[in-house]
Amino acid sequence: METSPRYLTERDYKQYIPVHVVWEITLACDLKCMHCGSRAGRKRPDELNTQECLDVVDSLARLGTREITLIGGEAYLRKDWTEIIRRIVSHGIYCATQTGGRNFTAERLDNAVEAGLNGLGVSLDGLAPLHDKLRDVPGAFDSALATLRRAREAGLNISVNTQIGAEVIPQLPELMDTIIREGAKQWQIQITVAMGNAVDHPELLLQPYRVLELMPMLARLYQEGAERGLLLVMGNNIGYFGPYEHVWRGFGDERQHWTGCNAGHTGMALEADGTVKGCPSLATVGFAGGNVRDLTLEHIWNHSREIHFGRLRSVEDLWGFCRTCYYADVCRGGCTWTSHSLLGKPGNNPYCHYRALELEKQGLRERVVKIRDAAQASFAVGEFELITERVEDGTVVVSSQSQKQLVQFGDKTAEQWQPREGRVPAQLELCRACQGYIWAHEVECPHCGADVQAVAETWAEDVRRRSVAMETLMSLLEKHRVH
Repeated sequence: METSPRYLTERDYKQYIPVHVVWEITLACDLKCMHCGSRAGRKRPDELNTQECLDVVDSLARLGTREITLIGGEAYLRKDWTEIIRRIVSHGIYCATQTGGRNFTAERLDNAVEAGLNGLGVSLDGLAPLHDKLRDVPGAFDSALATLRRAREAGLNISVNTQIGAEVIPQLPELMDTIIREGAKQWQIQITVAMGNAVDHPELLLQPYRVLELMPMLARLYQEGAERGLLLVMGNNIGYFGPYEHVWRGFGDERQHWTGCNAGHTGMALEADGTVKGCPSLATVGFAGGNVRDLTLEHIWNHSREIHFGRLRSVEDLWGFCRTCYYADVCRGGCTWTSHSLLGKPGNNPYCHYRALELEKQGLRERVVKIRDAAQASFAVGEFELITERVEDGTVVVSSQSQKQLVQFGDKTAEQWQPREGRVPAQLELCRACQGYIWAHEVECPHCGADVQAVAETWAEDVRRRSVAMETLMSLLEKHRVH
């Protein structure tokens, strides 16, 4: 089976290779999405010209990038976007685009395919009525499906992206049926984040305690999808370390699990005006490492502190529940975008299944309440209060406002904030009694109390017995077929 360009090796981690780059080539957009974090619509005042974009591609090739996803706004609204695609694929880099599909005409698609476009993802955020409401354009759902069909017929690798907000959960099974019927082989899920337009519409946001409802459904859909030829890909804010982590993170390879935010480590992003960040979704303010008009892309990637934050993060940068969590040192607070956008600082992420389950054991749950609007700028964040309350009567136990603190990296020497070698993620093991990930040194599972070695031996023996039984059955079937 062909290896995905995004498959990460030890070398990628150690040498800080920006394997996957997401590039907003224009902020112009023909939709008016209620949950758009970048408040896309009009192009930025000073977007990179064609030659500057081609120079960026050449720089990314020198850095070792293997996949570039072009986004907007709507990438196809840039007249020269096929020139950019052509330059990307000339370097042997996989090129994809993500679209709402409203005006992705057959001509535009043909031109992109001729230029070498490899893959296309369409956003579907619910069935037609909900999707059209969220995109604020009647017929947006049908247009998106039409784009998906044309891309499939053109032979592109096609996928669907869905944001999980407050209303979509009951629609997910039927939406999956639609996606499979249209021939997509991948479906990426992520939780809607409190940024940009979504801050203006807080009713769209999923309350953190509802991950207890969401995760079992996603696990069921993952299994059903696999049986029907559809791979569910969990986005970086779907997590972490609950009972289904071993099922979906590694696509069947249980050795793979969440290992922390990869922004600025193996992931990079660019805004249309040349601003460089570690992740496309992060706020510009506080996370912009520089601009390619002022410094070379290589210099920004290798020397910017704002880009390096993901390389430097440790348990010391966490707070709230995440600071004391069993998985703190490997998870490092989950998705930076989600926690920073919600609470104004990274390091404490309430959209975590393990966390919700632990709180549930204590009769507690978490919810969020908006306390400050976001500015009208792209990637602007507001502020939300995170409230921990008793499920039984709603009594507030603690709120994030009582935990106010700034997370800072502090004064570091050049050697400390420019580490020469990247951190290879820690490898956890599974407790075979509860399917929870544990550190290799554990003798007794901290989650269920099982004897780790004893249950591992029992599991291994069960696997051996099933294997022998299957071999026997196949042998009998073969004899029956021969005779």
